[in-house]
Amino acid sequence: MTGRPVDVLDGVGLAGWYSRSADALATACAGIDALNVFPVADGDTGTNMLLTMQAAARAAATAVAAGGDVAEVAQAAAAGSLVAARGSSGVILSRYLYGVAAGLGPVWPGRGPDVAAALTSASEAAYAALADPVEGTILSVARAAAKAARDADPVDVRQVVGAAVAAARQELARTVGQLPALSAAGVVDAGGQGLVVVLDALADTLAGVAVPPAPDIAVARPSQMSAAATFAYEVQYLLDAPADALPPLRARLAALGDAVAIVAGSDVHNVHVHVDDIGAAIEAALDLGQPRRITVTRFADQAAASRVVVLTPTGGLADLFRGAGAIAVEVGDDESAVVSALTAAVCAPGARSAVVLPNARAFRNVADTAAAAARAAGLSATVVPTRSVIQGLAALAVHDPGRRADDDAVAMSAAAAATRYAEVSRATFDALTSAGPCRAGDVLGHIDDDVATIGDDVASVARELIDRMLIGGGELVTIVVGADADASLGPQLEDYVRATRPAVETVVHLGGQPTYPVMVGVE
Repeated sequence: MTGRPVDVLDGVGLAGWYSRSADALATACAGIDALNVFPVADGDTGTNMLLTMQAAARAAATAVAAGGDVAEVAQAAAAGSLVAARGSSGVILSRYLYGVAAGLGPVWPGRGPDVAAALTSASEAAYAALADPVEGTILSVARAAAKAARDADPVDVRQVVGAAVAAARQELARTVGQLPALSAAGVVDAGGQGLVVVLDALADTLAGVAVPPAPDIAVARPSQMSAAATFAYEVQYLLDAPADALPPLRARLAALGDAVAIVAGSDVHNVHVHVDDIGAAIEAALDLGQPRRITVTRFADQAAASRVVVLTPTGGLADLFRGAGAIAVEVGDDESAVVSALTAAVCAPGARSAVVLPNARAFRNVADTAAAAARAAGLSATVVPTRSVIQGLAALAVHDPGRRADDDAVAMSAAAAATRYAEVSRATFDALTSAGPCRAGDVLGHIDDDVATIGDDVASVARELIDRMLIGGGELVTIVVGADADASLGPQLEDYVRATRPAVETVVHLGGQPTYPVMVGVE
């Protein structure tokens, strides 16, 4: 997308920067992943930065839509990135965005000195996130960009940012000789490359130019991916705790492992560490606050495991799939961006094979395109033709990364095919459906993509769909509650199934999906 050059970066412009950064990272993601040899050669730096920036962009767009000023947009983006941050690169990027927000102040006209102050604050925040900062990484790139911004023309914002980008690129080139792992592989730092992409996006936002194509990145060959992990596991969790709990937690984690990184929010914090003792890393936080959404990755498995990549609507469904071990690519309005992000996720190094779940008929071609790109890159890639989110959840439930790729795809396909799915929506206009005429505002019940019933309220239509699908039998009913549904809907439907069919198991998820207040699956 092309726009007009701007002299002042306001809230809309800041949101535009974050959106453009997410698009650019989606394009560059696979190349950045391939650079990833430090601190662990696990091939996910680009992916983690992309997921973090996508969350920031969504939160910023929401704040703009609500009429937020530049400070509110910046704070919303930072908070959104905290919850979504994955891996050390995602945590550092989230902390960088917090620094941008802190450097803006309550009112920010977005001229040259303001941008320089924001980039300086961002660099300082990124350093502060780590218990043991290492030069020759994204940190060095951030600091060089900030210094150049401060030394540039104090008025013209485009000159300030241009100087920051030029300095960032020069510092990035120097990283190849600063760390043994980078020197051995002959590559620049992956996180530093990602930050250059983000700063390029800022310059392009100010200049009003289109998102650039993927940069020419010198990637590490498989034989060069030799940097071994000092510790066996990556542990990450959100922590509900007061801010004064973070210094002792940082000290405890530093004594247990390395790569300690913490993004401090107002009342929830994102904690990351590499350790050998998983339990100790979690127990370190127990007397300080409440850890939740705990994820553990064994580096030895990460290098060889097969991956599942899914397409999902925006909202909580993506987190639902990620919690089940999949890589979720959220579907937006720009189909070309979806294709780029999905292809990058499927083709990223670190796995021997990939299974792609389109989760909608409309995205089968997108999934096929990404799988074809993976096969062209020498990976094994299979599309399991899931036609709904419900079928995607059923397929993922039987995924076994230790199984032969072909056998795993067969098992997932069988689980998806054995799952009938239904969705409840509201009619947006008068129409003639397969269940008869409907008027705008009517509640529609779809079974396997056809309108099966029309009613007045969501709960009664959902109950009728459940009854119809269970006529032929079923062992498990899955209920996914959407963003617009009443909070009591899930428990009500669970109670209904338990009362009418006590032998049938019921699982309820808070999916947060738009459009469909409830989705139902029967296996």
